[in-house]
Amino acid sequence: MKILVIHGPNLNMLGRRDVSLYGKETLEQINRELQRRAKELGAELTIFQSNSEGALIDFVQTHTSGADGIIINPAALTHYGYSLRDALEDAKLPVIEVHLSNIYAREEWRTRSVIAPVARGQISGLGKQSYLLALTALTQKEGNRKK
Repeated sequence: MKILVIHGPNLNMLGRRDVSLYGKETLEQINRELQRRAKELGAELTIFQSNSEGALIDFVQTHTSGADGIIINPAALTHYGYSLRDALEDAKLPVIEVHLSNIYAREEWRTRSVIAPVARGQISGLGKQSYLLALTALTQKEGNRKK
Protein backbone atom coordinates (compact mmCIF):
# COMPACT_ATOMS: atom_id res chain seq x y z
CA MET A 1 0.00 0.00 0.00
CA LYS A 2 1.34 3.42 -1.00
CA ILE A 3 0.38 6.51 0.97
CA LEU A 4 1.23 10.11 0.16
CA VAL A 5 1.94 12.35 3.16
CA ILE A 6 1.69 16.04 2.33
CA HIS A 7 2.74 18.85 4.66
CA GLY A 8 1.66 22.39 3.83
CA PRO A 9 3.11 25.84 4.47
CA ASN A 10 5.25 26.57 7.54
CA LEU A 11 5.30 22.98 8.76
CA ASN A 12 9.02 22.94 7.97
CA MET A 13 9.31 25.28 10.99
CA LEU A 14 7.91 22.77 13.50
CA GLY A 15 9.94 22.60 16.68
CA ARG A 16 10.65 26.33 16.45
CA ARG A 17 7.21 27.69 15.60
CA ASP A 18 4.84 28.43 18.49
CA VAL A 19 5.61 25.26 20.45
CA SER A 20 2.64 25.90 22.74
CA LEU A 21 0.36 25.14 19.75
CA TYR A 22 2.41 22.81 17.58
CA GLY A 23 4.72 21.06 20.04
CA LYS A 24 8.49 20.71 20.20
CA GLU A 25 8.88 17.95 17.63
CA THR A 26 10.35 18.84 14.28
CA LEU A 27 8.83 17.82 10.96
CA GLU A 28 11.76 15.43 10.49
CA GLN A 29 10.95 13.72 13.79
CA ILE A 30 7.29 13.36 12.81
CA ASN A 31 8.27 11.97 9.42
CA ARG A 32 10.62 9.42 11.03
CA GLU A 33 7.82 8.26 13.33
CA LEU A 34 5.44 8.00 10.37
CA GLN A 35 8.00 5.91 8.43
CA ARG A 36 8.50 3.62 11.43
CA ARG A 37 4.75 3.11 11.82
CA ALA A 38 4.26 2.64 8.07
CA LYS A 39 6.82 -0.16 8.09
CA GLU A 40 4.90 -1.90 10.91
CA LEU A 41 1.67 -1.57 8.89
CA GLY A 42 3.24 -2.73 5.63
CA ALA A 43 2.81 0.64 3.93
CA GLU A 44 5.17 2.70 1.83
CA LEU A 45 5.17 6.48 2.28
CA THR A 46 6.09 9.26 -0.08
CA ILE A 47 6.47 12.42 1.99
CA PHE A 48 6.47 15.98 0.68
CA GLN A 49 6.42 19.46 2.21
CA SER A 50 6.16 22.83 0.51
CA ASN A 51 5.31 26.39 1.40
CA SER A 52 3.83 26.82 -2.09
CA GLU A 53 0.29 25.79 -3.01
CA GLY A 54 1.37 25.28 -6.61
CA ALA A 55 4.11 22.85 -5.59
CA LEU A 56 1.65 20.90 -3.46
CA ILE A 57 -0.77 20.67 -6.39
CA ASP A 58 2.02 19.55 -8.72
CA PHE A 59 2.98 16.85 -6.21
CA VAL A 60 -0.61 15.57 -5.97
CA GLN A 61 -1.01 15.52 -9.74
CA THR A 62 2.33 13.78 -10.27
CA HIS A 63 2.21 11.18 -7.51
CA THR A 64 -1.39 9.97 -7.21
CA SER A 65 -1.06 7.37 -9.93
CA GLY A 66 -0.27 4.16 -8.07
CA ALA A 67 -1.02 5.65 -4.65
CA ASP A 68 -3.71 4.27 -2.37
CA GLY A 69 -4.42 7.27 -0.17
CA ILE A 70 -3.36 10.73 0.98
CA ILE A 71 -2.68 12.17 4.41
CA ILE A 72 -2.53 15.95 4.23
CA ASN A 73 -1.91 18.71 6.70
CA PRO A 74 -2.78 21.67 4.47
CA ALA A 75 -1.87 24.13 7.25
CA ALA A 76 -3.19 27.63 6.43
CA LEU A 77 -4.31 26.38 3.00
CA THR A 78 -7.03 24.52 4.90
CA HIS A 79 -9.06 27.71 4.93
CA TYR A 80 -8.57 29.10 1.42
CA GLY A 81 -6.67 26.56 -0.74
CA TYR A 82 -9.39 25.94 -3.32
CA SER A 83 -6.90 24.90 -6.01
CA LEU A 84 -5.38 22.34 -3.65
CA ARG A 85 -8.88 21.15 -2.73
CA ASP A 86 -9.69 20.61 -6.41
CA ALA A 87 -6.44 18.68 -6.98
CA LEU A 88 -7.26 16.40 -4.04
CA GLU A 89 -10.76 15.82 -5.34
CA ASP A 90 -9.43 15.06 -8.84
CA ALA A 91 -6.99 12.51 -7.37
CA LYS A 92 -9.97 10.25 -6.56
CA LEU A 93 -8.13 8.76 -3.59
CA PRO A 94 -9.19 8.56 0.05
CA VAL A 95 -7.88 11.68 1.80
CA ILE A 96 -7.51 12.23 5.51
CA GLU A 97 -6.96 15.83 6.59
CA VAL A 98 -4.84 16.24 9.72
CA HIS A 99 -3.89 19.10 12.00
CA LEU A 100 -1.53 19.17 14.96
CA SER A 101 -3.63 21.76 16.80
CA ASN A 102 -7.38 21.81 17.30
CA ILE A 103 -8.47 24.20 14.54
CA TYR A 104 -11.93 24.47 16.14
CA ALA A 105 -10.50 25.89 19.37
CA ARG A 106 -8.59 28.68 17.63
CA GLU A 107 -9.50 31.83 15.71
CA GLU A 108 -12.90 31.87 14.00
CA TRP A 109 -11.38 31.94 10.50
CA ARG A 110 -9.49 28.70 11.23
CA THR A 111 -12.68 26.73 11.92
CA ARG A 112 -13.66 26.38 8.27
CA SER A 113 -11.91 23.86 6.05
CA VAL A 114 -12.28 23.93 2.28
CA ILE A 115 -10.47 20.55 2.22
CA ALA A 116 -12.90 18.70 4.53
CA PRO A 117 -15.66 18.24 1.91
CA VAL A 118 -13.32 16.14 -0.27
CA ALA A 119 -11.72 14.25 2.64
CA ARG A 120 -12.72 10.86 3.97
CA GLY A 121 -12.10 12.21 7.46
CA GLN A 122 -10.35 14.84 9.54
CA ILE A 123 -8.23 14.45 12.69
CA SER A 124 -7.13 17.55 14.59
CA GLY A 125 -5.72 18.56 17.92
CA LEU A 126 -3.75 15.43 18.73
CA GLY A 127 -0.27 16.54 17.70
CA LYS A 128 1.72 13.93 15.79
CA GLN A 129 -0.92 11.35 16.81
CA SER A 130 -3.20 13.00 14.24
CA TYR A 131 -0.83 11.76 11.51
CA LEU A 132 -0.36 8.31 13.05
CA LEU A 133 -4.10 7.76 13.43
CA ALA A 134 -4.66 8.82 9.82
CA LEU A 135 -2.01 6.35 8.67
CA THR A 136 -3.65 3.56 10.64
CA ALA A 137 -7.07 4.44 9.21
CA LEU A 138 -5.85 4.46 5.62
CA THR A 139 -4.15 1.10 5.97
CA GLN A 140 -7.29 -0.56 7.28
CA LYS A 141 -9.74 -1.86 4.69
CA GLU A 142 -12.62 0.39 5.76
CA GLY A 143 -10.40 3.46 5.96
CA ASN A 144 -9.20 2.93 2.42
CA ARG A 145 -12.59 3.15 0.72
CA LYS A 146 -12.89 5.79 -1.93
CA LYS A 147 -14.80 8.85 -0.71
